[in-house]
Amino acid sequence: MPRHRTRQQTAFSIETSSSFLHLKNKAMSTFLTAEWRKLIMAQYEVAPESLLPYLPAGVELDLFQGRCYVSLVGFLFDRVRLKGLPIPGHTCFEEINLRFYVRRPNAPDGQPRRGVVFLREFVPRAAVTWLARAVYGEPYSTMPTQHEIRSNEHTLFVEYGWQHHGVWQSVGVEAELTAQPLAPGSLEEFITEHYWGYTRRKDDSTWEYAVHHPRWETYAIKRFDITASFGELCGTLMAGVNPKLPAHVLLAEGSEISVYGHAPEPLK
Repeated sequence: MPRHRTRQQTAFSIETSSSFLHLKNKAMSTFLTAEWRKLIMAQYEVAPESLLPYLPAGVELDLFQGRCYVSLVGFLFDRVRLKGLPIPGHTCFEEINLRFYVRRPNAPDGQPRRGVVFLREFVPRAAVTWLARAVYGEPYSTMPTQHEIRSNEHTLFVEYGWQHHGVWQSVGVEAELTAQPLAPGSLEEFITEHYWGYTRRKDDSTWEYAVHHPRWETYAIKRFDITASFGELCGTLMAGVNPKLPAHVLLAEGSEISVYGHAPEPLK
C-alpha cells in the first residue's frame, strides 16, 4: 500500500454524562486536546483472572456479556495541544496500545465510571513517552511507527505499523466507506464507551483521569490482517494468544478529544 495520509471529518453530537458534569464542577483543568482518528481496535478474549495482577486499586474488571477482553489498538493522534499550545514536531503521530476494561463502582457522583487500563503504549516520539510517564505514570515506550489511510470508490484502507526489535508488526483493515452509528448494547458500543483512565502508581495508589469525546461511529469491516508478537510486546499475559484470531475487530472514525487532570485524590 502506498504511504500517504488523509483525514476524513465526521460531525458528531456531544453527549454529556453526569460523571463529566461532576468532573467539570470540580474545576479540573484540560491537560491535553487532540483528535483521535481512524481507530482500529482488535479484541481478544482472555481469562479474567489473568488480568488481576494488573488491576489498579479501586476498580474492577468490566466484562461484556461475561467475557473479558484485551484490545490491540492503533490510531492517529492528530492536532495535539498541551494546555492549549501545539508542540512543534509533536502534533501528529501514531499510537499503538494494549488495554483492558474496568469500572469504578463507587465514584463520588454516585455513578459507576467505565474506564481502561493500559498494558503497553507505543509512540514514535521520545518526548511524548517521557511526558506520559512523568504526568500519568502510563506504560509508554518509544519505537518507530507508520500508518496508511487511503480509499477507493469501494473500500477504506487503514493500517498501523510499529517496529519492535527491528521487526515491523502491523494491524490493518479494509472497511466500508461510510461510518454508521453505534448499535445500543453492541460490543462496539462497549469497547468505545469507556471515558476514564486508571493507572497504578509506584506506591500502589491509583490515579484517575477523564477522556471526554462524543459518541463515535464505526465502519463495517470487510477484512483485517494482524501481524504481532504479543509475547514480546507484553510478556506472558498474551504470549499464548494468536494475534491473527481476534474475537472481534472494529474501525472507529474517532473525534476531537479532551484529557482532564487527575482526580483530586488518588484512589486506594
